[in-house]
Amino acid sequence: MKNPALATAAQTILRVVVGFLFAAHGWQKYNEFTVAGTQGAFAQMGVPAADLVAPIVATLELVGGIALILGLATRPLAMLLTLNMIGAIAVVHAPAGIFVEAGGFELVLILGASALAVALMGPGRLSLDNAFFGRMSSKLSVLA
Repeated sequence: MKNPALATAAQTILRVVVGFLFAAHGWQKYNEFTVAGTQGAFAQMGVPAADLVAPIVATLELVGGIALILGLATRPLAMLLTLNMIGAIAVVHAPAGIFVEAGGFELVLILGASALAVALMGPGRLSLDNAFFGRMSSKLSVLA
C-alpha cells in the first residue's frame, strides 16, 4: 500500500476489531456460559477432550483478543487464534453448512481469516509490539 497513514489505519482497525471479537467470545465463555457450561457444550458438539480444550480455548480467546487489541505478541497469538478457528470449522461447524443461524461456519471463517491476515501483516505501527521491538516485529509485514 502506497499511503503509510492508510496502511497504519487499516492494520490497526483490523487488529483491534478482531481482537475485540475474540475477547468478547472468550469473556462469554467465562462469564455467560461459564467454563463448566462451555465444557458441556463442547462435549455435546463432539470436541475431543472437551474438559481440557474448553478452558484453553476460552483463555486463548480472552487473553489473545486483549493482546491483539494492544498489539502485543500479535503474530503468534493471531496464528493460535487462526488455528483455533480452523479447529472449530473442522470439528463443529463445517457439517452445518455456511450460515451461522444453522450452526454453520461463516462467523468462524471470517474470524479465522481475519486473524490470519493480522498474523501475516503484523501488528502495525500503533502497537505495543512496535513500541517495544520497533520494526523488528513487522519486517515481514505487507503494510508496514
